[in-house]
Amino acid sequence: MKKSFLIISIILLLVSCNEKVTNSILVSTKSELNEAIKNAKPGDDIVLKNGIYKDLEIVFTGEGTKENPITLRAETPGEVFIEGVSSLQLGGSYLEVNGLFFRNGHSPSTNVIGFRISEKEVANYAKVTNCVILDFNNLERDQDNLWVQFYGTHNELSNCYIAGKTNGGPTVRVDLKGNQSIRNYHKIINNHFGPRPRKGGARGETIQLGSSFTSMSPSNTTIANNLFEECNGEVEIISSKTNFNLIKNNVFYKSEGSVVTRHGNYATIDGNYFIGDGVNKQFGGIRIVNTGHWIINNYFYNIIGENFRSPLAVMNGIPKSPLNRYNQVTDVVVAFNTYVNCKSPWQFGVGTNIAQAAVLPKSEIRSARALRSVVANNIIYNKDGDKNPIIEHDKADGVTFKNNIINNQGVDFGDTKRIAANKFELTKLSDLVYIPNITGKQEIYNGFGFNTIKEDLFGNSRANSNSIGATLQAELKDPAILDKTKYGASWYSNVVEAREPVIHSVTKAAELQDKINAAKNGDIIDLGFGVFNVDVSLMINKTITIQSSGDGKAHIIFSGKENTPLFELNPKGKLTIKQVILEGNKSNYAFASLKANMSNHFGLSVSLCEISNFNYVLKAYKQTFSEEVTFEGTSISNCENGIELSEETNDRGDYNTEFLTIENCNFTNVKQNVIDYYRGGYDESTIGGNLLVTQSTFTNCGSKEKNKMLLNHRGIVNVNINNNTFKNNKVQFVSILWGAKNNVESKNTLSNSGKIKTEENLVMKLMY
Repeated sequence: MKKSFLIISIILLLVSCNEKVTNSILVSTKSELNEAIKNAKPGDDIVLKNGIYKDLEIVFTGEGTKENPITLRAETPGEVFIEGVSSLQLGGSYLEVNGLFFRNGHSPSTNVIGFRISEKEVANYAKVTNCVILDFNNLERDQDNLWVQFYGTHNELSNCYIAGKTNGGPTVRVDLKGNQSIRNYHKIINNHFGPRPRKGGARGETIQLGSSFTSMSPSNTTIANNLFEECNGEVEIISSKTNFNLIKNNVFYKSEGSVVTRHGNYATIDGNYFIGDGVNKQFGGIRIVNTGHWIINNYFYNIIGENFRSPLAVMNGIPKSPLNRYNQVTDVVVAFNTYVNCKSPWQFGVGTNIAQAAVLPKSEIRSARALRSVVANNIIYNKDGDKNPIIEHDKADGVTFKNNIINNQGVDFGDTKRIAANKFELTKLSDLVYIPNITGKQEIYNGFGFNTIKEDLFGNSRANSNSIGATLQAELKDPAILDKTKYGASWYSNVVEAREPVIHSVTKAAELQDKINAAKNGDIIDLGFGVFNVDVSLMINKTITIQSSGDGKAHIIFSGKENTPLFELNPKGKLTIKQVILEGNKSNYAFASLKANMSNHFGLSVSLCEISNFNYVLKAYKQTFSEEVTFEGTSISNCENGIELSEETNDRGDYNTEFLTIENCNFTNVKQNVIDYYRGGYDESTIGGNLLVTQSTFTNCGSKEKNKMLLNHRGIVNVNINNNTFKNNKVQFVSILWGAKNNVESKNTLSNSGKIKTEENLVMKLMY
């Protein structure tokens, strides 16, 4: 009897230990929150009352259990706003954070959310879920930080919406410094990574797994079922720099970059969607460096990027490369992938720079070609035939090609040994997903380890009815890859309903700033045909258009102080100005960014305007950035300086705008810095900026230019100068083009204006 009672007691005790205990604690102040965390026990549910919390540095520590974690959550998800100088640090075990909204502020430290308190106190089995981080940027672009920083093991970031990072540093990074963070098995799942604007240089990844100096360590991190939408920070969207990472079932939608195995080995990239638009060459796919990666079951649609951003870019390495450079590609498998309407989808020897040996040290020359790699069982379909589905920047003689097919619409591509021509067609599942419909039996290459590829893109078993390409030949359903309810925070949507712009009419100068302040994003300020005498800067902090009515031109005369702008471009200030005369007093500026605290980008588009008598037409200060600057159909005359975008002199690959376009403009008597656009530093993975100068006339300009060059664009990767006229410009060179990059000129007329010169290899300062 006693024995039976003892057994029953033990069973009841074990059952009770597995029961979930909940003790809810409502807090509404910083001190109450700290006290609740200090006294937290397994099962405690700390609830932040709805409201705005400013300058809140949360240090969430505790020791929960698997059955009874300690939670910190919003009373109502999305109704607890963390603002000002704020952050969240986690340390301990089995902690969970839910429903917080970080906005209108920035972190005081190296991260917004960090899975550690100190080097010795990390988080394990902790989860941050159902949260939002939006535009939570440091005040300066060069103040690098992270929005989510992983340490410890078995931590999770899930169902969050994260968007708007403009300052340097990856949005999310997994760090492996210390044994407590190796073999971490972190999960980054079901998140919506919303738009990350172009940064203008390196250090703008959305996710970085480790660093070059921990790249030989095993991470075992999973990135799965996330939506990456317009993640345009830099050339690498995901940068895998450790071993044994899994990147699976993600959607990369109109994101200007690639998934890159930058360092580290044995990554598996399985079942992802890469969706472009067939127009933008910046949308990329997968770029391969290092050893042992498996690239399987992926779908590429309308990806037309080249070189670093091609659908599949296999890089050359550096012989005996140091950890922070480029190791040779070896023992890689690329199998069962589908490419639909992708231009030159397979590119090998990407990044080879043997031709630049004269200006680079031997230790930088990428001459090591891929070895012992297999490309097999892949499908390519082209609506329009492609003469070069394979591009070899260097020979792909270390790659074996097996059982790949292409429908190239009968266009000869001269490479039937590596890809066989086929007449299959497509089945449409949605506007973005088309599945090859293969008729007849196709031989499947069964390479070493191919038996481990057990499922297709949709999760169907390959065991009994295997076929080449990313999907099996079966009746398939639309995967609804852009159904945003499947990703991110349940309470937040980034879908903005379109609205008609409101037109605000202005009749006198005193109304201008008030009308700008009252306007909403996208609205129009109509100046009629009036004359406006303005003596203080007009602040632009939203997306707005200022224009004249009809065919006439309003006239703004700016008498503001020396070195102050007529239009002060603040963070998020994106100005379009049309058909307006702008006149300065010789000492002030037409347009300028803030000198400091530019926590977000500006933008400028000028069309059909007349600009005269300014010290600077545009002055962009250091640590400021505009995605696009455009002057079209505009005359610029009698100005001391023109368009100044050259403050980023740190030679770290940074620059002040991604796209500078000058079209159908007239420059007359602009004395210096007519166009000054600079990117410094040898950084082969920075593939911007972009300068277009076309159908424009430059007369009597550059008389005070110290370097005797009219158009300064040193280090800019993409330059196109065409169909322009240069007359009586007192310079030695109109332009010096970088021949090794995409710098070209054509159909320009030069009269008493020096010459245009091409230098194949520019000497650049090494960044590494």
